[in-house]
Amino acid sequence: MEERNASALIDGRIAELGDWRGETLAHIRGLIHQADPDVTEEWKWRGVPVWSHDGILCTGESYKQAVKLTFAKGASLDDPSGLFNASLEGNMRRAIDIHEGEAIDADAFRSLIRAAIALNRGKSRKKG
Repeated sequence: MEERNASALIDGRIAELGDWRGETLAHIRGLIHQADPDVTEEWKWRGVPVWSHDGILCTGESYKQAVKLTFAKGASLDDPSGLFNASLEGNMRRAIDIHEGEAIDADAFRSLIRAAIALNRGKSRKKG
């Protein structure tokens, strides 16, 4: 799908949510664009916003109780600020669940996005 259409669909999702989840998704989207002005926006799997750069960086799903940001290769990323709080048992993905009223450390999140880009480019910042 063309990126412009995907971006419009993400705009629509944010508007459709119309509550704290939409505000959270819009805020996260802004942080992703700050961290990577060249990020590609995609719309996959019947309605999931996806941000990519040389591969998937993260997805932004909205649930009743949380906005879930799933990093495709999160298990291979350093997370010194402890942002990952969900999907911790897998060998590949890691997720950040944001609930109503919660804030995310913007600097730490932008660093995580940059680390995901480096990993996708083969310049991994692996744990341990």
